[in-house]
Amino acid sequence: MKKFIIAACIVVMSLFIWNYAYYHLGIYISLNPDAPVTTFMTTDEDTIYMEKDGEMAPFEIRGVNMGVGLPGKWATDYAIDKETYLRWFEWIQDLGANTIRVYTILQDDFYDAFYEYNKDREDPLYLIHGVWVNDYVQNSHRDAYDDDFRQTLLDDCRTVVDILHGQKNLSLGYGLGSGTYRSDISQWVIGYILGVEWEDVTVVYTDHKYPERNSYQGTYMYTTEDATSFEAMLCEIGDKIIEYESNRYKEQRLVAFSNWPTTDPFDYPEDITEFFMKCAKVDVEHIQTTEKFISGHFASYHVYPYYPDYLNYENDIRGFSYTDDGRLNTYLTYLKRLTEHHDIPVVISEYGVSTGRGMAQRDYNTGRNQGHMSEDEQGQAIIECYEDIMEAGCAGSIVFTWQDEWFKRTWNTMHAVDLLNTPYWSDYQTNEQYFGLLAFDPGEEESVSYVDGDVSEWEESDIVSVNGDTSISMKYDEKFIYFMIHKEDFSESDQLYIPIDITPKTGSTYCENYDLTFENASDFLIVIDGRENSRVLVQERYEVLRAMFLHETEDRDAFIDPVDKDTPVFKPIHLMLQTATPLLTGNWQASSETYETGLLTYGNANPSDEDFNSLADFIFNGEYIEIKLPWQLLNFANPSEMMVHDDYYENYGVEYIHIDELQVGIADSENAEYRIPMDSFALEGWGRNVTYHERLKESYYILKDYWASID
Repeated sequence: MKKFIIAACIVVMSLFIWNYAYYHLGIYISLNPDAPVTTFMTTDEDTIYMEKDGEMAPFEIRGVNMGVGLPGKWATDYAIDKETYLRWFEWIQDLGANTIRVYTILQDDFYDAFYEYNKDREDPLYLIHGVWVNDYVQNSHRDAYDDDFRQTLLDDCRTVVDILHGQKNLSLGYGLGSGTYRSDISQWVIGYILGVEWEDVTVVYTDHKYPERNSYQGTYMYTTEDATSFEAMLCEIGDKIIEYESNRYKEQRLVAFSNWPTTDPFDYPEDITEFFMKCAKVDVEHIQTTEKFISGHFASYHVYPYYPDYLNYENDIRGFSYTDDGRLNTYLTYLKRLTEHHDIPVVISEYGVSTGRGMAQRDYNTGRNQGHMSEDEQGQAIIECYEDIMEAGCAGSIVFTWQDEWFKRTWNTMHAVDLLNTPYWSDYQTNEQYFGLLAFDPGEEESVSYVDGDVSEWEESDIVSVNGDTSISMKYDEKFIYFMIHKEDFSESDQLYIPIDITPKTGSTYCENYDLTFENASDFLIVIDGRENSRVLVQERYEVLRAMFLHETEDRDAFIDPVDKDTPVFKPIHLMLQTATPLLTGNWQASSETYETGLLTYGNANPSDEDFNSLADFIFNGEYIEIKLPWQLLNFANPSEMMVHDDYYENYGVEYIHIDELQVGIADSENAEYRIPMDSFALEGWGRNVTYHERLKESYYILKDYWASID
C-alpha cells in the first residue's frame, strides 16, 4: 500500500510538473520537427490574400477595434463576460465587418467566446491580435533594449501565440488578462500587430544610445543597412514570434508593427518639425523578410484626420488631394504618401471620430473633428475616412472603436477631473470616452430623463424652485444633470436666467453682464435666449480655463493676479484646442485656440425619436423647456462622490471639495430686475454603483447600410 501511495504521488507530481512546464512555462518537445509550416494568409506589394477553397484570394481587412472597458470598471478589471462578447460579435458581423482587432492579452472568456461564435460558421469573424507595451515602461527612463521593454515584449509574443493555440495557463496579476486558455482559435487569427503608438522620445533615445545595434539578421526577418537600432529591435521581435509559432505549431500568419504619424518615416519642413517636435522615425521598409517567411507582413498605421495633421501646415500644396466639393483633403493626401512609400500592403488599423460633447482637435479641411460630432456626423465621417483609405490603395482598415469607454481621459480635460474615479461616471466633455459605435447610456433600461419635449417623466416632487409663474425641476444620473422649466405663456423669444451656486468658496450675488442679482453667491448662470444664443456662463473666479491655461491663451500667470472671489464678471465657458494656426497658402504661427463649449445646442436628444441629435442640450415644447448639462461643464470633478473644484487660487490649481447640495433659481426677463430667489437641490452621488444599458449608435446603422451597399 505504501508503494502504491508513493507511486501515485510520483504520478500526480509528474503530471503537475508537466502541466506547469507545458502550459505555464511553454516548454515543449516537437514530435514532428520536419513537418511543413503552413499559412492561410499571404501578401504581395499592396494586397493581402486569404486562402479560399485551396486558392489565395484578395482579402480586405474591414475591421473594428475592441477595447476592454465597461462602465464602472477599469480596463484592467477585464470585466466583460462571455455572453457579452457573443452578443457583440454578432452585432459586429451584422455591421459588415470581417475582423476584430484587440490590443493585448484578454481574459479567457474572450477566446472561449470567439471559438464558440466561429466554430460552426461558414463565414467566421477573423482576429488580429496585438502585443502590448506597458505605458509606464515606454514613458519612463527605459530604452527599447531594457529588459522591461524588449524581453517583456519577446515573452508576451510567445504567450500570445500559445493563447491563440489554446495551450496556455496564465496568472499574471492585476492589469493583465488571466485564465485557462484551451480554446484553439488560431484558424481564425490572420495576424499580429506588435507594439503600440511609439513614444518618439523612446525611439530617438534608443537610436542615440545604441547606434551600433542597428542590424539584425534572423531566420525570417532581417534589417537593411538603413535600419536604426529601434527598427532592429522590432525586427528581432517579429522574427522571434514567427520562429516560435513556426517551430512549435508549424503555422505562420501576418505580422505588422504598430506605427502612427508621430513616428512615421517622412521628413517635413523645418518649422513643422520644430513646432511638433517631430524627432523620430520608424520605417518598416528597413525590415525585410526571407523566403522562409511564407506568410507576409504589412505596414500598420493609426491615422486620424485631425492629429497630428502635419500636411495642414505645409505651404507647398501641389499634388494634394481634394474632396468632391473642392475642399483640401490632407487626410487622403497623407494616406497616399503612405501607400506610395511602402512596398508592402498598408492597413489603417485605427481611424474614427468621437461623439463626445467636448472637442480636442479640429480637422480644418473636412470637418472630421476629435469630438463635438453627433452620432449621424460620426457615421458620415467614418464613411468618408473609409473611402479615403480605399482610394489611397490601402489593403484594409479598422474602425476605432467598438464600445465607448468611461474610464478614458484626454489632454484638454484631464486637469478638471478626478483621474482615480473616471469609470464611475460618463464624462461627456472628455471626447476620448466616445469613439465607440456602441454607447453605454445611464439607467438599467432607460435614462431618468430625455431632452425631447416630452415631460411625462417629470413629477411635482421634482420641482426645486418657483418664482412667480415660473418653476424649475431637476434630476441627475451618471452622465447629466437635468433641468425642466415650466413658464406660463412661454415664447421662444423670452429670456430665462438660471443661477447655480456650486461651491461655498466663491461666487457672486451679482452678474454685471445681465444686471442680475441672486439670493446666493452663484458660480454659473444658464441663459436661455432662443435656439441659437443660449449658453452657460461661469463666474470668472471659478473659470477653470483661466486658472489652468492663461499662459497659453494670454501669456500671463493666472496666480500672480488672481480674480476677486466675488467678481461680478461671468464669462462664456471655453475649452482648449490644439495650439497652432494653419495658413495653408502662407506662413503659419503658434497660437492658442479655444471654442465655446458652454454654447448650448438646440434639438431632440431622445435616441428613439426620428429627429434625434445626440449633441442636443435643450429643447422647447410649449410652456416647457428641458435642459441637460454634462457634469464637468459645472466643474464637477467626480459626481459619483459629488466632488467639485475647490478655489483654484487657494490651491494653485485644481483640487476637490465635497458638496451635498447646490442652490438653483429661475427668473424671466420680467422679474429678473428683482433678486432671484434660490433653493436647495440635494446631491447624494452613487459611489461605484453604476447603472447603464447598451445602445447601438446612429453611426452603427449608417456604417452598416453603407458597407452593405458596396458589397
